Amino acid sequence: MPNAIVTGGSAGLGLALITDLVAAGWTVTTTARNRATLAQVADPLDGVHWLAGDVADPDHRERLVRLAAEAGPIELLINNASELGGSPQPQLRDLAGDTFARILAVNLVAPLELINAARPWLAPDAVIINLSSDAAADHYAGWGGYAASKSALDHLTATLAAEEPERRWYAVDPGDLRTAMHQAAFPGEDISDRPLPETASPAFLRLITTRPASGRYRAAEVA
Repeated sequence: MPNAIVTGGSAGLGLALITDLVAAGWTVTTTARNRATLAQVADPLDGVHWLAGDVADPDHRERLVRLAAEAGPIELLINNASELGGSPQPQLRDLAGDTFARILAVNLVAPLELINAARPWLAPDAVIINLSSDAAADHYAGWGGYAASKSALDHLTATLAAEEPERRWYAVDPGDLRTAMHQAAFPGEDISDRPLPETASPAFLRLITTRPASGRYRAAEVA
């Protein structure tokens, strides 16, 4: 069975991805910070292994990779875990330094460090997907910290593609989805018009199976 790591797997898009990957025959190792929530959603899924923890923690990343490697070479790594940086999100003049540092630690540093930690077990032709956002390309008041981290992650993904062309490197903008994180970005607003995360997951599986050129993709265009 092909083997994958998906971070942020306890809810939203991460859970949708895990569910679809398992249905497609993958073994998946996942993580999230809330142990009880992660156990509740992951235990019923055959082929899913989980380890609760913070992707910004180097020791946790190492343990996560070693758990995944028990199932064989890692053929897919999806850096889905993300930090919003407050609800409501502050404008840049009000963005606290420790909050910005946390955003960067989760959204930018952790993905690269997890990739590097996984290198001894990464398949030579592995697919690596980093979660992007429309905020990485456009500019919205209050989104500066999060957007900066995702824009930098896009650049990091493109650089990795240039350095290691034998693998596939994708930065994927899933679009606005009806998730807890998106609700936190718009506190008090009705986001019921946004599509469910399950609608974006097939685009990721299409990238994984068809393996187009490395680059930045919007899920809506892929689907």
